[in-house]
Amino acid sequence: MSVVVSIKAGEKVRAVRSGHAARMAVVLVGLGLLMTLSITSLLLGVRPVPLSTALVALSAFDGNSIDHIVIVDYRLPRTLLALMGGAAFGVSGALIQAATRNPLADPGTLGVNAGSAFCVTLAVGLFGFQSIHALLWFAFLGAIIVTLAVYSLGATSRDGAAPVRLVLAGVALSALLGGIGSSITLLSPQAFDALRQWAIGSVAGRDMAVVSAVAPFIGIGLLIAMVCAPSLNAVALGDDLARSLGSSLVRTRVLTLIAVTLLAGAGTAACGPIGFVGLMVPHAVRWFIGPDQRSIMPMTMICAPVLLLAADIAGRLVLYPGELEAGIVTAFLGAPVLILLARRRQASGL
Repeated sequence: MSVVVSIKAGEKVRAVRSGHAARMAVVLVGLGLLMTLSITSLLLGVRPVPLSTALVALSAFDGNSIDHIVIVDYRLPRTLLALMGGAAFGVSGALIQAATRNPLADPGTLGVNAGSAFCVTLAVGLFGFQSIHALLWFAFLGAIIVTLAVYSLGATSRDGAAPVRLVLAGVALSALLGGIGSSITLLSPQAFDALRQWAIGSVAGRDMAVVSAVAPFIGIGLLIAMVCAPSLNAVALGDDLARSLGSSLVRTRVLTLIAVTLLAGAGTAACGPIGFVGLMVPHAVRWFIGPDQRSIMPMTMICAPVLLLAADIAGRLVLYPGELEAGIVTAFLGAPVLILLARRRQASGL
């Protein structure tokens, strides 16, 4: 009997070690891709720049060199925004999926991005704001209002906030807000000339002022997400069991709402309403490393920027010497993924 027990214990230890090794391999591959794509993002474009020149531009900037100006003033902010925006959209999607136990949820399908974009449109069209610092607060306001509205609409049935009902409420609100926002832009087209590229979803054309404005909010949102991760594991078991395990559902949901608002609001204000990043990446991460939110959150912070950087780089190459916005590329990738997930039987919950 003791021999059997020791054999089973040895098998468990080997399985745990194998799982840790697999997760570490995924992390290393993700970090390698992230570093490679970040460097590629600095070098590729209408004007290719050698790696040696890029390194010199970052360490000893020369304002008289066109290559240095291209790297420091244009591609560095673009790359940093892709890193921060990807992490913001990806982690906010992971938070929403975990909190609602809905694998179809992300800031795009639940209308959070649309709410931020609508309030930014109001800020520009009705109040004439153009500063990123002012637009950030309107983006936050839109994110929190739509998040609460979608959850309220989705929870009106006896079954509570059913996944499909939440998605339908999000799509309906997105369509409504998108139509009203388009009408506002038609009433004052001059005010929105500078925001046309933003409305599509892009990391191009931003400067370091935008990066520095959104970085603190995204950083705080990511920190809160890591704090929420252990509690979200309990939430995935159901409200009653989570309470019996000592988790505070109110605290977890309030912190999740704050994190989603900060991440989706800041990401949308900086990059525009880029969709599907928060839908695809958490699913891919969950397939590789399992359902533990303590692993999903940090891995999503790595993989989501990889996706957004890859989409941005692909957009530069597919219409070279022109460009295709990253939001369009992620939509091409994300729409089939959403259809596939909706057709799966197990897509009704996590």
